[in-house]
Amino acid sequence: MTNETNYDTVFGKMALEQGLCTDEELRTSLSELGERLKASPIMLKDLMVELGYVTESQAERLKDAIKGSKAAAHKIPGYKILGKLGAGAMAVVYKGRQLSLNRTVAIKVLPKRFSENSEYVERFYKEGQAAGKLNHPNIVQAIDVGEAGGYHYFVMEYVEGKTLADDLTAGKVFSEKEAVEIIIQVALALEHAHARGLIHRDVKPKNIMMSKSGGVKLADMGLARETTDMEAAKSEAGKAYGTPYYISPEQIRGKIDIDGRADIYGLGATFYHMVTGRVPFMAEDSSDVMRKHLREKLTPPDHINTSLSAGVSEVIEIMMAKRKEDRYKNVEELLMDLESLREGRPPFQAHKRFDVTMLQQLEKGETIEVRSEDTESEATLANYRTAIFILGALAGLFFLIILVLLLTRPG
Repeated sequence: MTNETNYDTVFGKMALEQGLCTDEELRTSLSELGERLKASPIMLKDLMVELGYVTESQAERLKDAIKGSKAAAHKIPGYKILGKLGAGAMAVVYKGRQLSLNRTVAIKVLPKRFSENSEYVERFYKEGQAAGKLNHPNIVQAIDVGEAGGYHYFVMEYVEGKTLADDLTAGKVFSEKEAVEIIIQVALALEHAHARGLIHRDVKPKNIMMSKSGGVKLADMGLARETTDMEAAKSEAGKAYGTPYYISPEQIRGKIDIDGRADIYGLGATFYHMVTGRVPFMAEDSSDVMRKHLREKLTPPDHINTSLSAGVSEVIEIMMAKRKEDRYKNVEELLMDLESLREGRPPFQAHKRFDVTMLQQLEKGETIEVRSEDTESEATLANYRTAIFILGALAGLFFLIILVLLLTRPG
């Protein structure tokens, strides 16, 4: 039964991540599976075909991919496979033991169909090499990368726990305090990566691991790129790399000059999901979701979850500004505000950015929408209006004095 359940879990995750079924269809299938297993043995693969959520050919392809990766995993020298941990669109991950050091590890294996594609293989090795450059307690540590029996593998630190996505998929809405603590740890991981010239480009709940001890680790450097690698940047120009629900506008546009502010946007979208229980932008398909990232105004998170402080909402809105120039300029600046939130103080950097934006709008004569619950922003706006009124009055008085002097001058 354990093996069947493990296989069913991997099959379900792969079907979902490859877009063969929806979240709701998978949940319905798993619920139905639980009831059916009380009467007779049945596999999730067969049940999903029966319910019409996947076709027989799709189910067989997934089955072959899982079997192929399992066979490959047992060929990796120096490691013993203990079981499957999960699966993604491009790889299957196993729990294993590194025999030389007798320690538990996670082993990611590239399926055979991808092993024959040089682009996928190159990306797979780049992930391992990028992770190998980083050494931080909030980043999953790389251990080894190689090839055995025609299969490519990447060995990394094993994290006992779950992903942030597991909790969000189960419907959890994080408290403000808990969310801030988690986001700070991911921000520290990004600060370390950015300082070494690497941008992650795929910050999202699924790539944030939470250990049973309470630690948080950023995983999956599959889309990571060096900021100085202009050759790679130019080759990717015009292509949208990232995950639709959390991708930054500049990534959607395929811009060459992507920097750490793209990761700040992805982290902001993750933060938003954690405290509201929903992604920032929803639509029927990924292209519509990305279009909303580009054009649709973000609903402030404290309009959805009214228990949130105005400070947290401001921080998230700055993180998710559509123009990267309007976001935090770097993770260090973001961390200042996150630390302030943790200590119960207002986010100074966010306030400063809101103030500059409002002043620019006032100078242009634009109407400013202020949230009624954000009393500090209202006070700031009132101060600016007063200052502008006083300056205008002083300018008028100065002009009047000059005029009087000119008219009363002798001759």
